[in-house]
Amino acid sequence: MFPHKEKFVREKLGREPNELEWAMIEVMWSEHASYKSSRKWLKLLPTKNEHVILGPGEDAGVVKFDENTAIVVGIESHNHPSAVEPYGGAATGVGGIVRDILCMGARPIALLDPIRFGPLEKERNRYLFEYVVKGIADYGNRIGVPTVGGETEFDESLDGYTLVNVACIGIMHPNELVHSYVTESGLLLVLVGNKTGRDGIYGVTFASEELSKNAEEEDRSAVQIPDPFTEKLLIEATLEAVKTGKVKALKDLGGGGLTCASSEMAGKKGFGAVIYADKVLQREPNMTAMEVMISESQERMLFAIKKEDLEDMSKIFEKYELEWTVVGEIIDKPRYLVYWGKEKVADLPIDLLTEVPIIEWEAKPYSVERDVQTPEISPQDAFLKVLSSPNILSKEWVYRQYDHEVQGRTVLKPGLDAAVLKINDEYGLAFVSDGNPSYSYLNPYHGAMACVVEAVRNLTSVGAKPLSLVDNLNFASPERPEVYWSFIETVKGLRDAANTFGLAYVSGNVSFYNEVGNKPIKPTPVVAALGKVKLEHITTMDFKDEGELIAIVGVTKKELGGSELYRVLGIEGGIAPRVDLKAEKENVEGILKAIEHGSVKTVHDVSRGGLAIALAEMAIASGLGFEVDISKVPVEAKLSPLEVLFSESQARFIVSFEEENLEKLRKIFKDFAVIGEVKGREMVFKSNEDKVIGVSVKEGRKIYGSLPRLLGE
Repeated sequence: MFPHKEKFVREKLGREPNELEWAMIEVMWSEHASYKSSRKWLKLLPTKNEHVILGPGEDAGVVKFDENTAIVVGIESHNHPSAVEPYGGAATGVGGIVRDILCMGARPIALLDPIRFGPLEKERNRYLFEYVVKGIADYGNRIGVPTVGGETEFDESLDGYTLVNVACIGIMHPNELVHSYVTESGLLLVLVGNKTGRDGIYGVTFASEELSKNAEEEDRSAVQIPDPFTEKLLIEATLEAVKTGKVKALKDLGGGGLTCASSEMAGKKGFGAVIYADKVLQREPNMTAMEVMISESQERMLFAIKKEDLEDMSKIFEKYELEWTVVGEIIDKPRYLVYWGKEKVADLPIDLLTEVPIIEWEAKPYSVERDVQTPEISPQDAFLKVLSSPNILSKEWVYRQYDHEVQGRTVLKPGLDAAVLKINDEYGLAFVSDGNPSYSYLNPYHGAMACVVEAVRNLTSVGAKPLSLVDNLNFASPERPEVYWSFIETVKGLRDAANTFGLAYVSGNVSFYNEVGNKPIKPTPVVAALGKVKLEHITTMDFKDEGELIAIVGVTKKELGGSELYRVLGIEGGIAPRVDLKAEKENVEGILKAIEHGSVKTVHDVSRGGLAIALAEMAIASGLGFEVDISKVPVEAKLSPLEVLFSESQARFIVSFEEENLEKLRKIFKDFAVIGEVKGREMVFKSNEDKVIGVSVKEGRKIYGSLPRLLGE
């Protein structure tokens, strides 16, 4: 178990720390900075394969794309700040993850924003939703990094709260990699960018506690202030500095501020640091050493450079009109010293800040899965209800606020199975994120696996072979035994699913204490995935021509627990879909082969909303209708039409193709059945010869695009 912090610190020091030392220890021992409750379990995750250049442990992971191109990827949460001040919290979440990519030496080229809110019927949730989207849009648009995808989801457990996860990718030559740690002493520490103010003080500590109901008034000072214009200058100046080869280490100042960035940079390889805190450029009068050391003011970077290179580096910073100052230096001795003028105000062994002991909480299994009788509702009514759900509706209202084409790389735009960015004339990079807290609440292990396999299916649907994964694990307090157990089960699920595909996690984030007013959120793991696709093989979900045959790949089971049908009908419980990893792998490999051979024209994976919604999305995207017979769908046991239509069984795809390719496809897949064809302008579902659903594509589009009306627009 975790040692008593105060006693441990006093014994290690042989004295009582002063106020500044306690403040620095407090931020570095916070859950957000130290990962003290999760580190033990995160070691279970696979972190190496043939694509990985740099795995977890620095600000972002690095993946090999080809001999001349490395992709840098990271993901972060900004949940508490966004719940208190949605615009600033979301905007600084974007700024922080962009700097994480930048400090590896890469140019940021795209963002994803998996975001989650409480039900839209409540004004507070609508306010959080609208201003989180505005914060993401304004910051990303102003720095010129496109937001190309993500998720937007609504769940009752998030009432009055929000989960804001942001993933970013960058691009660089593999030789340009800069590490976040130093390997020699005598280097100068140069702070570049914004002046330091009193915003974000104790931000990581605030993010490591449950929010109170009065958080909006009480905790606003812990939220940082965004400045995208300085960030844009910082991006260009940093990349120019990195190209000189004179940057020996680089860290962005995020959680824990200067204390975190400098101690981690120095301590990783056993060095120490001297910090001259009074030299830090201050935005506000009469700041104390403590405020300077733990402020989380944004748009700041810490460079480690040789003394003889300072003049050359300073010219680059001044060219971009960025303020800079030498705030310290690296020393051989593994100590962390802080001066304020001539007075030494802190003196700690550096490992007291950087090597926080692990804590292991009590873990108590829970079981909420119960078989539920399928409800009595007509397929037509069920279809209209599910299609109208905010979780299903088109998120065009969200992504039309983002400039998703800046930098000119975006080949597949938001709203499809995955975004694709052009990397060179032959290949693109696919990027997607997935999560499903409804499954994870019912069964954390299978829920976690479902995140991974859905992300892989989404990459596959656009023709991309998966390269790597990052994970963002959003949970309530680990001090709750059921929560800690669900976290451990989640990590095991993430491990097993990734191992099946030979994939590694190259970076990630854990966010605990996501609860407000003593109300915990559901376990919400989010997985973002990268894939490589030949531009000529890119496939989309929209039907291409009338007369194409429609087939389903995979088996449908009675798996409605956590489904969107149950959610809209207010049914709790059920049994979460089980992930069959062997079937997932076989069907993913089959789809990639069919795409490569040109045997399919359209691919879409079956996920939230089941078969009915997957087909509706394909029709709405194309304007073409279909007629299918659901009695032809391969099933595990006898199912009712409602169960076939809305089951959320995994490992399934819908494909459309020309009849001449039918035999080729039958040879590729074990579980494969033609269920209908593309025709007309109506979405028709039959069961044997009985029509069970009939809705025009035009009416479906009208419903599907109705999110703005829910917001009163």
